[in-house]
Amino acid sequence: MDKQLAEKPKAVRSKVKKVRGKKYVAASGKRGTEELTLEEAVKKAKELSYAKFDASLDAHITLELEKADQQIRAFTVLPHGTGKELRVLVFSRDADEAKIEEISAGGAIPYDAVVATPAFMSKLAKVARILGPKGLMPTPKTGTVTDDPEKVVEELKKGRVEIKTEVKPVIHVSIGRVSFPDEHLVANFKAVVAELKKQSKIKSVILAPTMGPSVKVRLDSL
Repeated sequence: MDKQLAEKPKAVRSKVKKVRGKKYVAASGKRGTEELTLEEAVKKAKELSYAKFDASLDAHITLELEKADQQIRAFTVLPHGTGKELRVLVFSRDADEAKIEEISAGGAIPYDAVVATPAFMSKLAKVARILGPKGLMPTPKTGTVTDDPEKVVEELKKGRVEIKTEVKPVIHVSIGRVSFPDEHLVANFKAVVAELKKQSKIKSVILAPTMGPSVKVRLDSL
C-alpha cells in the first residue's frame, strides 16, 4: 500500500470561540478601547459590573520578570480591607487540641484561615490531610505559623492578601468590592502595587469586576 495512503490524516484543532452573554456584550459596548488612569479605570470597572450581588473588583497584573522561572510571593494589608469577613481558627493553647479531634472525626470546618504556633504544628499533622486540600494547613510561607497568632489574625481580618505568581508571570488579586468608594479601591490597589514594585517591574494592568468586562490601566498613573 502506498505510504501516503496508509498515513492517517492529522487531526486539525479548531479554536472554539468563547460565546459571551448579552449582558457582557452590552457592558463591553460601554467600555471603550483606550487605557484609563487608575482612578478612571476603577470608576469605569464598577460601572461595567452587571452582577446582582456585591461583586469583587479584581486586578490582573502582568509582571516583567528577569528570569522565566522567577516566582513572586508577598503579603500586604489592604488599608480598606477586602470586604469579606474572615473566620479564623487559631491553635495556640492546650485547650485547642479538642478542635483537632473534632476535625479528625469529620466535623465541619467553617473557617477561611487557620493560624498556629510552631509548637502546635506537630499536633496538627494528624489533620494535615484534611486541612491541606482545603488550603487551610498553616505554613511558614503563608505566615500562618507564628509565635504571635493574635497579630496575624488581626492582619488577616483587616485585609491581608497574598500576592503571588502561578505558572505565568501574572498576579490575580481582589482589591475590594464594587460597593467600595472609588478612593478606597484606589488605595487598596496602590498597596498591592507598592509591594510588587519591591520585587518586579509591572508590564500591564487590567481591572475587572466578577461579572463584567475588563478595563486597561495606564501604567504612568500608578
